[in-house]
Amino acid sequence: MTGPISYQPSDGLSYDPTEDLYWDKEALNKEIVRTFEICHGCRLCFKYCTAFPILFKRIDDKPEEYADASMLTDAEVAEVIDLCFQCKLCEVQCPYTVADKHEFQLDFPRLVHRYNAIKAKENGIKSRDKLLADVDKLGKLSRMSLGMANFANTVHVFRVLNEKILGVHRDKLLPKFASETFDKWANKNGYVSDEPSELTLFQTCYVQNNEPQIGKDALEVFEKNNIKTTCSKGLDCCGMPSWEIGDIDTVRKHAKHNLDILLSKVEKGAKVAVINPSCSMMMRDDYPEILEGEDRERAKILSEAITDASEYVWSIRKEERFNTDFKSTPRGEVAYHVPCHLRAQRIGFPARGLMKKVPEVKVKTNMECSGHDGTYAMKVESFEDSQKVGKKAFAGMKDSKITVSDCPLAAVQFEQNLGTRALHPMTFLAKAYREDGFDHKIEKIE
Repeated sequence: MTGPISYQPSDGLSYDPTEDLYWDKEALNKEIVRTFEICHGCRLCFKYCTAFPILFKRIDDKPEEYADASMLTDAEVAEVIDLCFQCKLCEVQCPYTVADKHEFQLDFPRLVHRYNAIKAKENGIKSRDKLLADVDKLGKLSRMSLGMANFANTVHVFRVLNEKILGVHRDKLLPKFASETFDKWANKNGYVSDEPSELTLFQTCYVQNNEPQIGKDALEVFEKNNIKTTCSKGLDCCGMPSWEIGDIDTVRKHAKHNLDILLSKVEKGAKVAVINPSCSMMMRDDYPEILEGEDRERAKILSEAITDASEYVWSIRKEERFNTDFKSTPRGEVAYHVPCHLRAQRIGFPARGLMKKVPEVKVKTNMECSGHDGTYAMKVESFEDSQKVGKKAFAGMKDSKITVSDCPLAAVQFEQNLGTRALHPMTFLAKAYREDGFDHKIEKIE
């Protein structure tokens, strides 16, 4: 050890990819040592993912009496970084963050993003990672296969082959691809429009390509509450899968495309309702920091208009139009999983509040990470770790007949481990508005 490591920001501090300092590897290394040393001394985040216990162990196992983070090898640093899957819970709980205006200005997830961006710039990105991050391309290829892709994902020999070629774990339950995209359905049914509206829907690439029904349910809930909503054709993925592998150029390409479409709606007074909290977090919090020049300024305007789908319905709960005329109920306990990226936005739990409005429903809240986190749960090298991370969440949901999560990929993770897929809150509410949605019809007292 050369001397005590200062907890104060080094001259290498940068979380802004438009700064030259951000791309300086020596400057990055100074911040890695400082951040890792603070985390090693604090240990508040020992329970969130494997990255922190491994970090603590690698330093604790050093033979030197006064070991510190500066003694970690490049391989040990890479090991810790690779184990971070960007759940953001450490940033939510950390007492030393930029968001909390603490003098240490810590942001572990953004430090990891910086590391991965520099790594991608220096070494390039694996073709496997590029493909898995391009959900829209995967959806298009699946539709071109006329259902064969979905079939192949259920056949062991194809899964083994897929594991060898793409590195997707053979046992990972994969979401099916829809034969028709959400925006194609929305266009046929008159929702795609440039007219002024209260909301415009950002359906996300998952709803677009995998589960359009969630988008349809969201539109039904908005209509029940007299919220005029429009949709758009041709929206891109929000870019988060690309950002997680350090592909900043692709993120900016997606973001610029989405800004061009959505800001025309925002300028006419619309809020942008986002179905997946990972996407709303990306567009609300990350776009204004990742983009550059004029696009950064445009991203700030979009950020102010972003709302989670449940967040917006909850915001009108005191208005006369708020609809509590539910027709059916599951009756009893509903296990509600709060996704990490919803918590990271610090907007509370609006979906929980809405579900409590349904008669005879008791909501049990589960705030443990499901461990899916984008493509992390799909890859051979991280599939088993994702299952370990999700164990507490699975245990907290297993005894409930009805489970709900705002995150569609967490729902897939629950299906893999519990046998039933969690409903999206918009689906839960849409079912409650229907007489045949749940088992128990709600009798009205005249």
